Amino acid sequence: MAWIMLLVAGIFEVVWAYAMKQSEGFSRLWPTVVTLVAMAASFVLLAAAMRTIPLGTAYTIWTGIGAVGAFVVGITLLGEQVNLTRVIAAVLIVCGLVLMKLANH
Repeated sequence: MAWIMLLVAGIFEVVWAYAMKQSEGFSRLWPTVVTLVAMAASFVLLAAAMRTIPLGTAYTIWTGIGAVGAFVVGITLLGEQVNLTRVIAAVLIVCGLVLMKLANH
């Protein structure tokens, strides 16, 4: 269950990052509200997951999901640039997340 909470916490991290971008510096009400709610949900789920999962593992996976998720959202929804270097960086992050999960066994 802790791993599911951590995954959902990471997804909420992507949601709040995207909503923060849409809030235009917290000047738009609803994206700002979504940002704050998603942040709270992300932190609560991360804290709950950390009851079972070690800090280093949980935090690394949480931030990795956020980083790769924000990268994908940036490309797919915001039209951000795609190039080989950025894709390789994202792949390396995913590889690190897989290794971190495997190392936790």
